[in-house]
Amino acid sequence: MPEEPTKRVRRGRAAAPSGRTGRPRQAEVARLAGVSQATVSLVLGGKPQGAAISQETRQNVLDAASRLGYVPDPAARRLAAARNDLLGVFSFTATFPTDVQHSYYPFLVGVEREAAARGYDLVLFTGSSSGGAGAAGPHALNRARLADGCLLLGRHAPVDELRRLVDDGFPVVHLGRRDEPQGLAWVGADYVSASREVVQQLAALGHRRVVLVREDDEAPASTDREQGFLEGLRAAELPDAESVFRSADPMLDLTPERLRQWLADGVTAFVAEETDSGAAWRALSTAVRETGLECPRDLSLALLGSPPPDLAGDPEPTGFDIPRAQLGAEAVRLLATLVAGEDVPERLVALVACGYRAGATAGPPPGARPDPG
Repeated sequence: MPEEPTKRVRRGRAAAPSGRTGRPRQAEVARLAGVSQATVSLVLGGKPQGAAISQETRQNVLDAASRLGYVPDPAARRLAAARNDLLGVFSFTATFPTDVQHSYYPFLVGVEREAAARGYDLVLFTGSSSGGAGAAGPHALNRARLADGCLLLGRHAPVDELRRLVDDGFPVVHLGRRDEPQGLAWVGADYVSASREVVQQLAALGHRRVVLVREDDEAPASTDREQGFLEGLRAAELPDAESVFRSADPMLDLTPERLRQWLADGVTAFVAEETDSGAAWRALSTAVRETGLECPRDLSLALLGSPPPDLAGDPEPTGFDIPRAQLGAEAVRLLATLVAGEDVPERLVALVACGYRAGATAGPPPGARPDPG
């Protein structure tokens, strides 16, 4: 593109219009700089064709824009690019709890940092956060289309709405494993491997009967933990019959009497899953306290995740840590790839490893010593 001759208007020779009531326009910048509006667009838009413009002309344009107080219209720029540079975050449960250590807070920290690093702004959709999936109506997720793509948070998301977004090719990533709908991209923690390692650590301490306490829920995070737990038992050649206790209301069903019966049957270690409610760990901790037992002296406890905020004091539970900030950042990276239309893996899945936490609630069973191996 040939360079446009610079007219005889030099820096300092023209004054910015006074008495302005509206936003300065590129046409005014062009008049003040003595160039065409196309040249202004190339310089201020940072377009590759602008490389053919001389440094003097470029500086004239920048000086004129500065004197006029011109700033690019973000809406116009995004419209021209057919993108908003916005990533949505849609939650199916309360996003802002009173305690910042709630599970979603670290996720959002990772999301915010990675989005900022990539030049995206975030918009939070809260339509269904107060009453569970679909609380704002059957088409609550449609609002996510205001953004270039959307991250989804929560264990229970409406499959039909998700399928509609995926079928339409709208970029969406679920934070947490999901099997439905087919083709949905997701980022999740490797709960299977982490749960298996916790059981293997208990077996190495000498435990031969271990029970998993979990909620009666088919959410993928729960089934993954149970799968890893059972794999750990089999790898250690421990019995897996009647090793999983499922309850719709663990606080009601896991009584001190039931705990004493397990101990009488030879169970020496108990593992609980982490959920949004923390019901399994809360019920197990309460039953131990009400029986007057102490861990790890009388029995061992492990938690597949982190304890509820109100139970996060001493002793620190044995188990594993979920890399929430890392998961949030990984979800943004995958979503940005989808938004940009870049090549993505055949399986739109990213698994992030969880770190084992030694904690202080697990030890050898009463009268036993750890396996020296």
